[in-house]
Amino acid sequence: METVKQNKQITKKDLTKVFLRSMTIMCSWNYERQMHMGFMYGMTPILDKVYADNEERKKEAYERHMEFFNCTPQMTTFIMGLAASMEEQNANSNTGDFNVESISMIKASLMGPFAGIGDSFFQGTLRIITFGIGLSFAKQGSILGPILAVALFAIPSLLTAYYGTMLGYRSGDKYLAKLYQEGLMDRVMQFASIIGLSVVGGMVASMVPIETPIKFTTGGTELVLQDMLDSILPGMLPLIVTLIMYSLIKKKLSTNWLLLGAIVVGMVLSMIGVL
Repeated sequence: METVKQNKQITKKDLTKVFLRSMTIMCSWNYERQMHMGFMYGMTPILDKVYADNEERKKEAYERHMEFFNCTPQMTTFIMGLAASMEEQNANSNTGDFNVESISMIKASLMGPFAGIGDSFFQGTLRIITFGIGLSFAKQGSILGPILAVALFAIPSLLTAYYGTMLGYRSGDKYLAKLYQEGLMDRVMQFASIIGLSVVGGMVASMVPIETPIKFTTGGTELVLQDMLDSILPGMLPLIVTLIMYSLIKKKLSTNWLLLGAIVVGMVLSMIGVL
């Protein structure tokens, strides 16, 4: 039976630092790994503290949180708090019985569902309502228009982010050790990996929109190649391109060269009518 020693290092002050840093999470957004640097920046106070006496494990933790991440900013802090709790337990597990892969799996499995909830509420509902209220005042020439729009949106956002950080940490602290002690962590990891792979698969289909306009005419009947491919496997072309890129990344090919190559190949194939 696996056990995780409890040794509290993280304080409310540390978690507050995570919350404050989370407000800059979109400042380094990029097309390669999206919010990964912002997430890493938010986790830095935690990692520097729990791995203060082990530079090698701290370096591994830094690299671990530079993986792809994307979620609604207001919902991200819960995942940060949970990750902080898991990193603390990993730091306390000197015998190596804490599976560090579970940290990445939990992040990958939560970011999709949390993004769906967060985008629907904050972007699709709250923002429209608050800015609608602000607009009604602004149309009357009142300075309260922009002030109310920003304030009514910011206050729920900040409260959600702050308490999400604390709740995420407490949830991890309360349940993760119990999962290890009862031998259920392997099941949780399996479930998380399934959800994580499902999220990645959905992102491939929605974020890599590749189609071909090629058509054939046979016996007076027009055959659309894209329709044929979709009937075999919807999203086949995005999947093929993603797998090619993944294999090239695994071979340590520079992402800058991959990006340049994708632009050049895409332009050439578009010019000759393949894409």
